[in-house]
Amino acid sequence: MADPVDLDRLLPDARAFLSELADNNDRDWFRDNKARYDSQLKRPSEKLLARISAWLGETRGTPPRTKLFRPHRDVRFSEDKTPYHTHLHMMWSLPDGRVWMLGISPDYATLGAGLMQFEPAQLDRWREAVASDRGTDLAALVAEAGWRVDPPSLQRVPAPYPADHPREDMLRCKGYVAWRDDLDEALAADPAASIREVITEFAPLMDWLGEIA
Repeated sequence: MADPVDLDRLLPDARAFLSELADNNDRDWFRDNKARYDSQLKRPSEKLLARISAWLGETRGTPPRTKLFRPHRDVRFSEDKTPYHTHLHMMWSLPDGRVWMLGISPDYATLGAGLMQFEPAQLDRWREAVASDRGTDLAALVAEAGWRVDPPSLQRVPAPYPADHPREDMLRCKGYVAWRDDLDEALAADPAASIREVITEFAPLMDWLGEIA
């Protein structure tokens, strides 16, 4: 029997659903369209997560855990009480904390890779590494690839490193994630193939981070 889940429809179907959700962000609308969410966003996302996880297990030796983020927002401490996210996010994670993340919304299609939050020992190893020649190599890799990187968490360079260190921006990071943006055409053409291609591009970054993870 043919698989009814069509991955090639994920991007346009997700964007259509999320655009409508942005205009009707309430529980009644979502309840009335829950079956559509399940068939057009949830099940294709789960299939994509499983397919990429199996490929990563074959190519990198460790199958990652997968996560499809819930559409429901936590509004307990937010002034914005709209109940649902208007994006679709999913993640593949390794035991040491390294992750790959896919994000789709009406306005963006992006894939990221890195370590979102360093553990204390990882943070020490990160700072020691980026302050050395290894940091020069990482900065050159990211610049050459043209990846967008999450901004640093800290306003000041931590001691004992000088404020004018050539990689002061990296020293101010408490996690490190790089992003390949503008994946609209690639995801529309072949989601699984395009994700495999970008993950392969991220391999040097993930290997670098694996040495401090």
